Amino acid sequence: MHTPAHRILFQLKSRGPAETLGLAGALNISRQAVLQHLERLVGDGLVCHRDERRGVGRPRRIWSLTPAAQARFPDTHAQLTLEMLAAVRAEFGEEGVERMIARRETATAESYDQAMADAEGLEARVARLAEIRTAEGYMADWSPDPGGGFLLVENHCPICAAAAACQGFCRAELMVFRQVLGPGVEIERTDHILAGARRCAYRITALPAPPEAAARTPAASGSLFPR
Repeated sequence: MHTPAHRILFQLKSRGPAETLGLAGALNISRQAVLQHLERLVGDGLVCHRDERRGVGRPRRIWSLTPAAQARFPDTHAQLTLEMLAAVRAEFGEEGVERMIARRETATAESYDQAMADAEGLEARVARLAEIRTAEGYMADWSPDPGGGFLLVENHCPICAAAAACQGFCRAELMVFRQVLGPGVEIERTDHILAGARRCAYRITALPAPPEAAARTPAASGSLFPR
């Protein structure tokens, strides 16, 4: 079972910076207990804080992860992946790297399609996609978007080193999402880890159905179907 300290790190990773009381509520332990664990995490160089003043009264302390703590959520086989990318680039050039990414994109889309075979409707497919991505290490979550549609969030990128070395991975990821969520869906990346954000996030909305074409009569066009 994860210790309270591990749970604090996970909470800050998945939900972002938080106040002491917010962490206490999320972990269902006392404020004093949270402070004790935070002090130890600060001593270990895993957590830091800033004080934020909001109106009158004492400033509020906001806790967040340090770069050392981010390393606790590893990049899957980062060094091996980078070496393989360099080898493919050296042997086959950029075209070879693009072919490799395209093949991975196709295989991923096929795998996701199979996993979504019984998911009907956009909401069910977004929820299933979050489950798949979480199983792959992306710490994914989803929620209804107040502006309409849904928000898919990935709090970790297990291939971050590879994505930083080759932007094609991020492009392919977006193409896979568009393919497996089906036609008539718009996907916009609103947050990007490689751009300095804490997470990657995607706004997913169903496009309005196109207006039905005006029916043509045989007398008007000579045919029921336009040529």
